[in-house]
Amino acid sequence: MKLTSDNKTLAQNKVLILYILSKIDKPITNGSLYELVIANQDINYFYFQQFLLDLIDTKYIISYLQENEPVYEITESGKNALDLIKDILPGIIRLKIDGSLKGNLSVIEESNSVSSEYIPINQNEYNVKCKIMEAGKTVFAIETHTTSREQAKLITENWEQNAVNLYPKLLEILSQSDASR
Repeated sequence: MKLTSDNKTLAQNKVLILYILSKIDKPITNGSLYELVIANQDINYFYFQQFLLDLIDTKYIISYLQENEPVYEITESGKNALDLIKDILPGIIRLKIDGSLKGNLSVIEESNSVSSEYIPINQNEYNVKCKIMEAGKTVFAIETHTTSREQAKLITENWEQNAVNLYPKLLEILSQSDASR
């Protein structure tokens, strides 16, 4: 699909984004929104970004930072516009979205609830950030410094795979009044 091609296709893709945002009716990250969109329609990532910018420019969606990450939400103006133009989106696609949205959204929320990343400071130093999110809020976060990429990678992978077990242990250790217990 060319960005300058079929106006109907461009409009459908924008309506698709608005439709998904209206159905979830809560803030969503860029990556999660893109996952929901491509689960229902094959859209190039760069076109998707352009559609988001267009929708923000027209004030149909807003973007703001939540937990230092940009999130998107449909506005009242966007909901009103969607009511007028949602028929542009074929019924079969709306039906597919309605049927798959709950399952896809819960998978995305679960995968976003535990996250970790390492950020290079220089060639031999890395900051590692690990966190657990619930309902869009950070419930636990820890940040540390490593002196090798391998160690940073090991910590992030370990957190991703074992946060469920590590979190209670860390909380217990942090809650002790005497470290010798």
